[in-house]
Amino acid sequence: MLSMGKRIESIARRRARAARLAPRLAELYPGLEISLGWDSPLELVVATILSAQCTDERVNQVTPELFRRYRTAEDYAGADQEELEGLIHSTGFYRNKARHIRGMAARLVAEHDGEVPDSMDELTQLPGVARKTANVVLNNAFSKSEGVVVDTHVKRVATRLGLTAANTPEAIERDLMEVLPREEWHPFSWRLIRHGRARCDARRPDCTGCEISDECPSASTIS
Repeated sequence: MLSMGKRIESIARRRARAARLAPRLAELYPGLEISLGWDSPLELVVATILSAQCTDERVNQVTPELFRRYRTAEDYAGADQEELEGLIHSTGFYRNKARHIRGMAARLVAEHDGEVPDSMDELTQLPGVARKTANVVLNNAFSKSEGVVVDTHVKRVATRLGLTAANTPEAIERDLMEVLPREEWHPFSWRLIRHGRARCDARRPDCTGCEISDECPSASTIS
């Protein structure tokens, strides 16, 4: 059961709301192309690691030169830590990100012949790859849906829409998987991200201009 203030919503009501929202979000945001630039599963893993606490726009400014210098898992595994840090410095948390990228690549070389695996279990065993990154890679590079991408936008918008009251990404993901059919796991979460950027800002949500405010239990309290 989902608690929203004094109101408790059943899973049936949350499923019904999600079912009404899905086609409306699809009409608002018809494309499913992610904004990160990538041409291979390895590039997508690297770009998604860099996107933590960073905008996709900033990542896309960094990755062209990064991908030119490092083309294989072996290249990243053998990269100089300081050189890699310098290339990705503007994405923030660059020391940890560089370590994660090198560690991830070394694991790929040691255990996967330098190739990115296509299963949740194997991906989440890689350094720097949690479920969010794994879901992004599986959805976009392998057309597989094993879960729901949960970032700050998904957490905020799904909570405001009354689809979850959980606090952790793992629990939010479980809630969304429970109320959505599997074929909606990827498109629905991606559209929540786009709506979070377009309308449902963390500090100043545009409830007046929001096209789905009539389905949002929070609209009357935050507008």
